[in-house]
Amino acid sequence: MGFRRNQAKSIGVALQGIGAKAGAMKIIFSRKGFDSSAGGGPSPIVDGRALSLPIPDGQRISRTTYGNLGLGGHAKRASRGKLSGRHRCHNDPMFLESGAAMLGQCGAAQTHLANHGVGPGDLFLFFGLFCGDDGDPHHRVFGFLDIERMVDLTTCSEAERAEFVALDHPHALGLHASNDAIYCGRGASNAPALDALRLTIPGENPSLWQVPAWLEEVGLSYHARETRWLGQGRLQSVARGQEFVADVGEREDVREWARSIIELIES
Repeated sequence: MGFRRNQAKSIGVALQGIGAKAGAMKIIFSRKGFDSSAGGGPSPIVDGRALSLPIPDGQRISRTTYGNLGLGGHAKRASRGKLSGRHRCHNDPMFLESGAAMLGQCGAAQTHLANHGVGPGDLFLFFGLFCGDDGDPHHRVFGFLDIERMVDLTTCSEAERAEFVALDHPHALGLHASNDAIYCGRGASNAPALDALRLTIPGENPSLWQVPAWLEEVGLSYHARETRWLGQGRLQSVARGQEFVADVGEREDVREWARSIIELIES
């Protein structure tokens, strides 16, 4: 996509890895990309990899089209012709060739993250709705962002905001709410479509997940109702919502799990 290799340095990302920082950690399961309500259908699996399609630009702020990202044909097919390469998209989360990533958030979702103290040292695992040639819509993890820095766009300097504007980040081009923020860190997308990164139990509704045992032990925001946890690692996930936070504390077993998931995403 033509990003400069030094752009990670320009936004102040140290590009450290999971385990580089001691102390408590939170893992955020972050829903992103196309689905039946945003875009009109699942994102595709292309050449064995999960290709997350950014949602359409509903704010009329973005300067990036699906064509700019080389996604025009995929957007047209996934939206059943409603979108094409000329339509603008909300390119967020944004992944740079340097290995840096950025996620903008605002409104109730950002308030939820702030209330849970999400910040440097925490990990976003991005998931979305996908469908391959077998016609089986399902949720799967497609990317990650290991948070190094959070920038409050409502209070940062103009010079700092200009760095994000130069990247055409939609949250920097125009504030979406009174609490716009951008999370920065090491990250990657376009994960291989491996069973280990699939959340939906095969043959089930996309919202019925198979999750690691530790997740039921520590809990997940928006999933406090006991009837959602069905035993044997099964979770009936909520139908709506963007950011689901698991406070895993200092558990080394979860850090090791997170490292293994990142290795799979980057493989």
